[in-house]
Amino acid sequence: MTPALSPSRASDFMQCPLLYRFRVVDRLPEPPSAAAARGTLVHAALERVFDLPAAERTPEATIALLPEQWARLVEEEPELASLVAAGVPVPDVAAGVPVPDVAEGVPVSDVAAGVPVPDPTAPAQGADAEPPLPDEAAWFAEAAGFVRTWFTLEDPTRLEPAERELYVEAEVDGLTMRGYVDRLDVAPDGRLRVVDYKTGRSPSELWEGKALFQMKFYALVLWRTRGVIPTLLQLVYLRDGQILRYSPDEQELLATERKIRALWTAIERAADTGDWRPRRNRLCDWCHHKPICPAWGGTPPPLPADAEQRAVDPRATGQADPADDAAE
Repeated sequence: MTPALSPSRASDFMQCPLLYRFRVVDRLPEPPSAAAARGTLVHAALERVFDLPAAERTPEATIALLPEQWARLVEEEPELASLVAAGVPVPDVAAGVPVPDVAEGVPVSDVAAGVPVPDPTAPAQGADAEPPLPDEAAWFAEAAGFVRTWFTLEDPTRLEPAERELYVEAEVDGLTMRGYVDRLDVAPDGRLRVVDYKTGRSPSELWEGKALFQMKFYALVLWRTRGVIPTLLQLVYLRDGQILRYSPDEQELLATERKIRALWTAIERAADTGDWRPRRNRLCDWCHHKPICPAWGGTPPPLPADAEQRAVDPRATGQADPADDAAE
């Protein structure tokens, strides 16, 4: 089978080779993430709003999509229901009942103003207790806050995306690169704008490179498949209402291609040697596998007998999902 790599698996290896091993080789289960699920929910609403006529693309109409999209997500993945405390009715926004103007204790209007909203899914610092589950009203209120923030950044009544949740794939020198683009805008003169929504906070300059790597990955695949270098890469951060824009050039995309090839070579080397070293970083506190990580005094499980084959299996290494990185 042709080797394959998605931006998510590439990012896993760059972040920590042992994390890549836990996900691709050991295939250790991870509990559903409330932040990721909320990101997927908001993504779904922002995708479906473009099904409406331009004049009807309002914040209220987009928020009205949230309950039905959440019901669809839970039907597809029933374990997501465990992320929200039951017993509080879901706001009937479609019927005109307003969503509570509160998101985990912070007014939604403050979200649009850039005031950070506490994330109930973030690990407790210095405590073993699990954070309480948000009730359904708070869950939808925060999602509604992200929607309102988006309307302060972009005007969907003036946008007609060429593609939404676009699957992209290209083979370069025997390696298939694949992923999903949230939105692709095409200008009348053929210029491309690649747009990605994030329900996380915009990164500092130190972490911008990780976010831009994903976008350059998409730009490279689009260039190789369409023969056009995207004019603009646009990351829309909905937690603090920021937009990160970047214009790539041919030399940068060629450098990205070399980097992806080098990453794959490093993955093959780790698969051959069985050397999956942990890399401590700021994201360790959010890693579900920290208790078994040797960098934190843990012991990983023994490598499976077919570990070398698993490590480069394109069904895992090239796994791409529209929800990947939604909450980052």
